[in-house]
Parts: sequence; C-alpha cells; structure tokens
Amino acid sequence: MAKVKLTVNGRAVSGDCEERTLLVHFIREKLGLTGTHVGCDTTQCGTCVVHMDGKSVKSCTILAVQASGSSVTTIEGLAANGELHPVQAAFKEHHGLQCGFCTPGMVMTAVDMISRHGGQLDEQMIRQELEGNICRCTGYHNIVKAVLSANAEMHGGAKQAAE
Repeated sequence: MAKVKLTVNGRAVSGDCEERTLLVHFIREKLGLTGTHVGCDTTQCGTCVVHMDGKSVKSCTILAVQASGSSVTTIEGLAANGELHPVQAAFKEHHGLQCGFCTPGMVMTAVDMISRHGGQLDEQMIRQELEGNICRCTGYHNIVKAVLSANAEMHGGAKQAAE
C-alpha cells in the first residue's frame, strides 16, 4: 500500500491505496467525489478530466501515487460560495448537456481551454480541443455555444457565443 497526499478542491487529503490505483478511482472511491466519471479507462472519452496543478488531465491515465503532492480540482471544486463557475452556468444556460455523463469532463476541459487561450477562442478551435472528449447525445453544437459564451463572460466579451 502507498500513502497518497493531495490537495483536492483546496482541502488537504490523504489516503492509502494500492500502487496501481488510478487517480480517478482514488478520487471517487477514497474521497467520495463522484462527479469525476469513469468512462473508458483508456484516455479516449474524457469523462475523467480533472485539473492537476492547474492543467487538465485525464485522471484515468495517472496513478494516484504519481499525483501525490499535487493540487487537484474536480468538478465539485469549481463552484464557489454557492455560485456556479461561469462555464458551468453557460452549460446550463445553453443546454450543453443531455444525459450529463460527459459534462464534468467537458466543463473541466473548457475551463482549462479558456484559461490557456486567454479568451482567443473560436468555434473551430473549441471543436478541435474537444476531440478528446466524447459526447454521444448532444452533437456538440450547444457545448460549443456554452464554451463561447463562458469565454466571452470570463474575458469581457472577447468572443460572442455563436447563434
């Protein structure tokens, strides 16, 4: 057994796990944070995306012991003071979800994308960057609208949402 120490959603946590435990399983099973989903375990679907040390990562490809010492943000850690994060609010407003299974990974990917590109996003770039996140329900149209809208809000109207 290995001891894993992390900061998750701003809170110091620790736990024992087998050396082969994936970060996604540690988050869900040891910490009880089930918003991070397990889809494929092969990095294909993106439902397990979290932020580790400020960057989006697929938590099904990282061992919990490799993440030890890191700061991790899950979908549960985005909202603050009872207010949805702008990306979460935009997904709600623009109906960027249907069944909701892919939504946590899509939101976490979108937050990272908006942060990295400083507001300089367009539809083509969003679609390209979402290639590692699979949604079987929406056709992505409303997801892209939501990301464009959140991008505009977070960067003072840098790009307006597609109609």
